[in-house]
Amino acid sequence: MRIIYLHQYFTTPQRPGATRSYEMARRLVASGHEVDMVTSVRRPSDGGFKGWRQTEEAGIRVHWLYVPYSGSMLYPERMRAFFQFAWGAALKAASLDGDVVFATSTPLTIALPAVYAARRQKIPMVFEVRDLWPELPIAVGALRGWIPIALARWLERFAYRNAVQIVAFSDGMKEGVLRTGYPEERIHVIPNGADVDLFDVPAEAGQAFRRQFDWLQDRPLVVYTGAFGFINGVDYLARLAAAVEKLAPEVRFLALGSGKQEQYIRETAAQLNVLGRTFFMPGRFPKVEMPKILSAADMATSLFIDLPEMWANSANKFFDALASGTPVAINYQGWQAELLRETGAGIVLDVHDVESAANRLVQALRDRAWLRQAGATARRLAVERFSRDELAKQLEAVLLEAVG
Repeated sequence: MRIIYLHQYFTTPQRPGATRSYEMARRLVASGHEVDMVTSVRRPSDGGFKGWRQTEEAGIRVHWLYVPYSGSMLYPERMRAFFQFAWGAALKAASLDGDVVFATSTPLTIALPAVYAARRQKIPMVFEVRDLWPELPIAVGALRGWIPIALARWLERFAYRNAVQIVAFSDGMKEGVLRTGYPEERIHVIPNGADVDLFDVPAEAGQAFRRQFDWLQDRPLVVYTGAFGFINGVDYLARLAAAVEKLAPEVRFLALGSGKQEQYIRETAAQLNVLGRTFFMPGRFPKVEMPKILSAADMATSLFIDLPEMWANSANKFFDALASGTPVAINYQGWQAELLRETGAGIVLDVHDVESAANRLVQALRDRAWLRQAGATARRLAVERFSRDELAKQLEAVLLEAVG
């Protein structure tokens, strides 16, 4: 099977960011399929070349188009980047030989080149829903006015109507697709996955990471690894650190990532007098560094602002924590909260009551027996329910069904 895989924000483990498409694509290659990845280079530091550049990553033929983009861009600037890539990707994807087009959102504009290429080559298109657009930008006020909203809803239905199969990241996302009238039997839930092998590192790796920092050493560590966007609400972690300091001043918080809210988070932590004392923000780390960082952590976190539209999310950081055998603390409801309550692999913190959340977190951190049990449960979930190997087989089956 020749797969034309479209993902505007594809990345490899050597770079910061989510690597689902890389992990899925390399497994498809290992199963004997050919994969052409059509993607973009977003930062000048990665090379500000003109036109297209091709590389090979783990057997994947990757076609890169330079389209500047960052989380700090204003919404109109982001939209220009989305459509600039869509135009270039449409021409590139249509020029490649394939049996199926597989497009993964976000952004939703990825449907435009996917449908164009599928129609030009007379091959099926499979669409993957990572977030429920346009519900999210509407909910946070990023998408306003009846005309932009109507156009976004049309694009959503255009993507679904032209897909022979749809992959959803969660049952909540499946429900969102169903509400548009798409047939249920053609929707497949394949959640984000746990890279079990990548995170299978010795305890010494985490200990070595701890020894690099005088402020850490043997102290309890809570980490956040991910985006610093508005929707992530990582300033919550700074407020939590300030509340925890009153109860357990030995606890340290580490926030790794970047995004539009980075300066605001720093300023919030500084105002609370925890920045550089119990709360640290050293910048971004590539995915290959995450195993030793999570190995060093006593608790990992996944955070969002109080927005029900986000409860269906399938955040990478949640699955990375499971893969590393690290207990998870989240501050939102939905299927992940239910999973943690049912299995004991972590805790659910109150998004509004930071003092209550601090008490719950400190209680968990001081219970070493619970931490060991929760970590073991998290790892078991990663292996038995969210192994990337098994999820890649499910995706392969969906693509084969589409072609067949």
